[in-house]
Amino acid sequence: VLGAGSQATVIETWAGLSDEVYFTNAVTEVVLGDNAQLDHYKLQEEGARAFHIALTQVQHGRDSRFNSHSVALGGALARNDVRALFAREGSECTLNGLYMATGKQHLDNRTLIDHQSPRCTSRELYKGVLDGQSRGVFSGRVLVRHDAQKTDASQTNKNLLLSDEAVVDTKPQLEIFADDVKCAHGAAVGQLDEDALFYLRSRGIGQEAAKSLLTYAFASEMVNLIPLAPLRARVRELVTSRLPEWEKLKEVA
Repeated sequence: VLGAGSQATVIETWAGLSDEVYFTNAVTEVVLGDNAQLDHYKLQEEGARAFHIALTQVQHGRDSRFNSHSVALGGALARNDVRALFAREGSECTLNGLYMATGKQHLDNRTLIDHQSPRCTSRELYKGVLDGQSRGVFSGRVLVRHDAQKTDASQTNKNLLLSDEAVVDTKPQLEIFADDVKCAHGAAVGQLDEDALFYLRSRGIGQEAAKSLLTYAFASEMVNLIPLAPLRARVRELVTSRLPEWEKLKEVA
């Protein structure tokens, strides 16, 4: 609970140090007073056989701000739900997310931004990198109620598939019941650009290293959005540790 005019930073880290099967069920509830601001970071690197189910729920006061940066890397099956409720006018919410899956991982992201009050702003950007036989899910819903005039909302999901067996289900949704709003949403799914791969290989970079460089270029946008330098460095380290031949590319990157 953040009182009126207060500001806080919260970092959640979920990590598993063994290959045992275990279950994590996490709930984070946030209540923001008027003019309050919370910067929330979540780093999920559970064990390879873990199950992780989590909910973050936010209730906004007048002119409050909630900034979320979520990174999902671990677990056999993980689901992360984020729900933001604009109960008072003039509030802002930013949801940034990166998920990277390999093997047979299943990483699920579901968001709900409920615009109940006028003159509120929401920004949402999630990116996924899927390899092996993994599966990613993004289901985002932006609800603009009748009284939520002057709403400004955008929602984007982008996914990069690194194998023919990787799958992503993406479902960005807008439900608008007000008539004076500015809203946009979109989704994209693709693979590495063959022309870019050819260009890098023609410059003496090997096939796997070239793939790693392009993959990092895709994911780095989300890494660079993290304003906390120590956490940004840690996320960059975790992301690059999944990329083949990255050690050879440090100077290039």
